[in-house]
Amino acid sequence: MWIAAVSLASWLWLLLCQGFFWRTDIGLPAREEPREWPSVCVVVPARDEAAVLSASLPSLLAQDYPGRAEIFLVDDGSSDGTGELAGALARRHGGLPLTVDSPGEPPAGWTGKLWAVRHGIGLARAREPEYLLLTDADIAHGPDSLRELVAAARTGGFDAVSLMARLRVESRWERLVVPAFVYFFAQLYPFRRIGRRGARTAAAAGGCVLLRTDAAERARIPDAIRHAVIDDVALARAVKGAGGHIWLGLADRVDSVRPYPRLHDLWRMVSRSAYAQLRHSPLLLTGTVLGLALVYLVPPLALLGGLAAGSTATSVFGGLAWLVMTGTYVPILRYYRQPLLLAPLLPFTAFLYLLMTVDSAVQHYRGRGAAWKGRTYARPDAVADEG
Repeated sequence: MWIAAVSLASWLWLLLCQGFFWRTDIGLPAREEPREWPSVCVVVPARDEAAVLSASLPSLLAQDYPGRAEIFLVDDGSSDGTGELAGALARRHGGLPLTVDSPGEPPAGWTGKLWAVRHGIGLARAREPEYLLLTDADIAHGPDSLRELVAAARTGGFDAVSLMARLRVESRWERLVVPAFVYFFAQLYPFRRIGRRGARTAAAAGGCVLLRTDAAERARIPDAIRHAVIDDVALARAVKGAGGHIWLGLADRVDSVRPYPRLHDLWRMVSRSAYAQLRHSPLLLTGTVLGLALVYLVPPLALLGGLAAGSTATSVFGGLAWLVMTGTYVPILRYYRQPLLLAPLLPFTAFLYLLMTVDSAVQHYRGRGAAWKGRTYARPDAVADEG
């Protein structure tokens, strides 16, 4: 009964005191078009992205941007013809100028993605852009995406404006796991706190980050985060730590086209960086497992166990906690246009995430390192989130 009561209290605290993380009305802030549009360079690191590039790169080429803009796609040692396909798409679709280049294999101490980003920023520096748009090769942008990002950054005085792309939700496992991924991220990093000056919370979504060039230089991006496991959060912390003003919200027409049709694909996406999020600490891992159990698993177990044992208080506390949990999950399901019947299944999804986190730790201590797109990192703490 007391465990169920603590679980309910935890949910009431999350509901009211964790930055209203469950709300999904955090779109781009109020913005006005500037009188003069600044120059922008778009940097796209890409490794073996031929399968998704045809659905994403044309959207960047077709950006309706009034100022000067140019795209630099950095082919990070692809073996599937990513660079050649990018050039062919540019010739076919036209639009913004595209440069395709390759940096070679990353030196010791660098992850592949961040080494590619560094190379792309180096190419862009010759154009002296005021802003850099860092976006992944699997992200499709609406035709006015760049325009809206720049207007928001200029109007709000932001050094970094990031949008969490709407992930693909089509397969059965994607419907079950993907909305929860965004839900848990927002719970860890409440979006409302990120944009608040003076608040310590800092995060970004690596698939879409508009960054002032001078802010990147002050924060030494990407050199300062070359070891980062979760590079988008590390970038946001570095920019904010250097005095920058950052903002993060949910995207409307910025979408990831990368499919995760099987549970194995989603499991791999989460487990390759989950333990790094916990700083490879056994103590934090234990606390996380116990916390997930208390917050997500106790409510349904308390409700069912209380009913079976005839304990009214236990079942009431468990039922109320499960009800609050379900209610906070409804907005993200609506955002992803998914059936609300999935909301009561959040405890099961949380249990999957618990297992993914434990598996991430197991892989770390087995010394296997981390592999992504044919590149294996000897040190488990030296792989970036290259999704």
